[in-house]
Amino acid sequence: MRGGSGTLPQRRTFVSTVAVTRDVIYRTRGRGHGEVFRLVSPSGLGEQLKPFVFLDSFGGVMSEFAAAGGMHPHSGIGTVTVFTRGDVHFDDPDAGSGYIGYGGVEWMRAGAGVWHGKELSSGRSERIHGFQLWLALPAELELAPVDSQYIEASDMHQVGPAHVIVGTHGGVTSPIRAPDGVNYLLVTLAPGQLWNYTPPAGHTIGWLALSRGSLSGSAKASNGELLVFSEDDGVIALQGGSEGATFVLGSAIPHPHDLHLGYYSVHATAEGLVTGERNIAELKEQLFSLGNRQRVSGSTPIYRG
Repeated sequence: MRGGSGTLPQRRTFVSTVAVTRDVIYRTRGRGHGEVFRLVSPSGLGEQLKPFVFLDSFGGVMSEFAAAGGMHPHSGIGTVTVFTRGDVHFDDPDAGSGYIGYGGVEWMRAGAGVWHGKELSSGRSERIHGFQLWLALPAELELAPVDSQYIEASDMHQVGPAHVIVGTHGGVTSPIRAPDGVNYLLVTLAPGQLWNYTPPAGHTIGWLALSRGSLSGSAKASNGELLVFSEDDGVIALQGGSEGATFVLGSAIPHPHDLHLGYYSVHATAEGLVTGERNIAELKEQLFSLGNRQRVSGSTPIYRG
């Protein structure tokens, strides 16, 4: 080396401690009217967010919902219903009775086929708001036996501002018997509160939907919006707005199958859809032959055959 006989100075390596955050790549208010909006559908945004294939934001008077809603079928999916305001009553001979409010959940794995729609009735509050989510089941569960759970808030786990509705977060696991590879959280942030969600490895799907308030910072959003985050392994960094924020947040390993769609069904295989819809038709004949099954509370139990 010219100018001296010494050795080159050793390079120093610096490791950044700043977490990489995910960008918001899409936002929507869905479509609907009043207090009911379709934010994700299987033939639309659900193709990009699968296994999250359907999401409705709904609000109103529960007694009116109960009166207007009818029994209807599903197969091939898991449904997750949470409430961000108010509560509802459940009454099912297989699951007992109680109330589902903020932090509680109704889970149903439709699997091989089920009829439901009136298992919930008015609770202690007149008005409610909530979200119903559909999860596309993996091929090995798309025709599994029906499985239902009604879990009150006191029996669910909370980590910081997040109730762990499905999956594992912060070292605790939800009691919901959902497939692996999916997290679904119900979160409330105070005004200005900072919160980082670090998805598990491989959870490249990430989104959230606001029920109340707003978010500020890089993921700025207002009530009613659904945000989709970039598909990487970064942190989802959030901050409550001036009124705070209540929202649901999902992350997952991408669903590896094409979606096979029926009217009320979503399956991982074409053969599964054919079988699920055949089972639904057979269950309909059995169900309607039973006549009125309404219980004193006003609910009608899920019909599993």
